Amino acid sequence: MARKIDNQNFESSLAELEEIVNKMENGDLTLEESLQAFEQGVKLTKDCQKALKTAEQKVNKLVPKDDKFVLEPFAPQSENNS
Repeated sequence: MARKIDNQNFESSLAELEEIVNKMENGDLTLEESLQAFEQGVKLTKDCQKALKTAEQKVNKLVPKDDKFVLEPFAPQSENNS
C-alpha cells in the first residue's frame, strides 16, 4: 500500500530518487545493490506520481461569477484546444 506523501516527503523522496539514479549511472553499486536501488526507485516513483496526481486534483481556478469570484475545478485544455 502506498503511503500518503506530503510536500516535504515529496521533496525528500524526489531527492532520494535523484541520488539513486546518480549512483546507478556512475556505476557505484554492485549488481545486488543496483537491484535493491531499482526497487526502491520504483517505489519512490510511484509515491511521487501519486502525490502529483493528488495535487493536480486539488488545483482550482478563480473565476468571476455574479459580481464576485468563485473557485471552480481547473480542467487543463488539451493541446488540440489551444
